[in-house]
Amino acid sequence: MTKSEMAAALNEKSAWLPGKRVKIDFGPEGTVTLDGQANQVTEEDGAADTTIKVAWSDWEALASGQLDGMTAFMQGKLKVEGDMSNAMQLQGVLSKLKS
Repeated sequence: MTKSEMAAALNEKSAWLPGKRVKIDFGPEGTVTLDGQANQVTEEDGAADTTIKVAWSDWEALASGQLDGMTAFMQGKLKVEGDMSNAMQLQGVLSKLKS
């Protein structure tokens, strides 16, 4: 799955936190913003309540269940800037990708 396909799938499944903006920063691959204020998922970069920095390859491992979010965080593969409680809800976002 490409980043654009993932963003479209998350948008289709309403995978955002109501009232919150969570940006997933994949570095050179770009960003995906789960915008719970506008109720949409975009590939636009911008201000966010929480930014999750993760390499695309690690994100794919998280999404497939090969890598646990807490393990990724403890290993430094996933970094969180801003409101940590939003990041803790990442598992719910990942489950929407699988359904």
